[in-house]
Amino acid sequence: MSLNLVIAQVLLLTLGLLGVATADSGSVPEHAGKIIMALVVTFGLSRLRPKAFLRLATPFWVVTLALLVLVLFIGVGGNGSPVKRWLPLGAVSFQPSEFAKIGLILQLASFFARRGVQRKLISAVGMIMVTTMLILLEPDLGTTVLTFSLGLVLMYAAGVKFTSITGFLLALMLLALPFASVYLEKHTYILDRIRGHAEARGGDTQNAGYQLFAAHRDLSSGGFWGQGPDAPRYEYSADATDMVVASVGFSTGLLGVGMVIFAYWLVVASGLQVADWAARVRPMTPDLHGASVMATGAMYMIVGQAFVNLAVAAGIFPVTGVPLPLVSDGFSSMLSMSVAFALIHSALREVRRHLPDVQPEAVPTATD
Repeated sequence: MSLNLVIAQVLLLTLGLLGVATADSGSVPEHAGKIIMALVVTFGLSRLRPKAFLRLATPFWVVTLALLVLVLFIGVGGNGSPVKRWLPLGAVSFQPSEFAKIGLILQLASFFARRGVQRKLISAVGMIMVTTMLILLEPDLGTTVLTFSLGLVLMYAAGVKFTSITGFLLALMLLALPFASVYLEKHTYILDRIRGHAEARGGDTQNAGYQLFAAHRDLSSGGFWGQGPDAPRYEYSADATDMVVASVGFSTGLLGVGMVIFAYWLVVASGLQVADWAARVRPMTPDLHGASVMATGAMYMIVGQAFVNLAVAAGIFPVTGVPLPLVSDGFSSMLSMSVAFALIHSALREVRRHLPDVQPEAVPTATD
């Protein structure tokens, strides 16, 4: 396993526990149990070779699509919301869209490994569109954008020409324009969030802007070392989920926030190194190509979502409802991100199996 990835995951889970403890100390035992399960999932799945994941890609992706369809009929929303994003399972519920991202990664990695990138791009585009459209219907615009961009990253990582991806984007924009206004009129909460964001940026600290104001107050109150999870603070919504970085900052200060960013940097470095090392192997086998695409997609799934969450907390983006990977309280996200870590571990191991074919300076510093 990659030592860098292990450090990154443990750091994020530990800081997440501190953030959750700061927001709601009573939920610590439950959150600790989720952390243990997440680690077990990562360490267990990371032992599999990429070809095992790729063989299961199509069935897994189809199951996630079926769950996305099911959630449109029997799904529920949080706090009485009319949206349908969670499937209830007795006392617990889970979010199929989180696992649909894993399904899309595996399906496109398997598709490009088997078919190459010179033909049948329409099929790959169709896979991306089917997945994202089902999420869009929930509606969940934030996850839709992330999933769609994930598909583009996977296409680029597989070797699809940038001009082909650009052409696809332009065509999609032209097709989507007539439907955009209808979608926004039907789901007015999206415009409300955009207006609230504009009010918050304009200095409103009492109404729509209170959450952002309170989060920034916590971040500044933490100083460099933090005040600890038991220090008195004001309550505000989403301090254990969307705005959990503010709770981490209050508890651990700038040092803790810096460690969060450092952990995501380790994920980026590990994902890109898989692609770099795989590109040096000749000949490039389908399994190695699939592993490289899989690792790049898993890396983007983690850090792309982290970027959006941190941008929301910083006041750059409107509220999206996107959790901070492995830090926010939320079992579906934590579980899916733990699987993503396992995919990168697996890809790293596959690259190391081809080390005799790689130049000595390309040998990765990972441990088994």
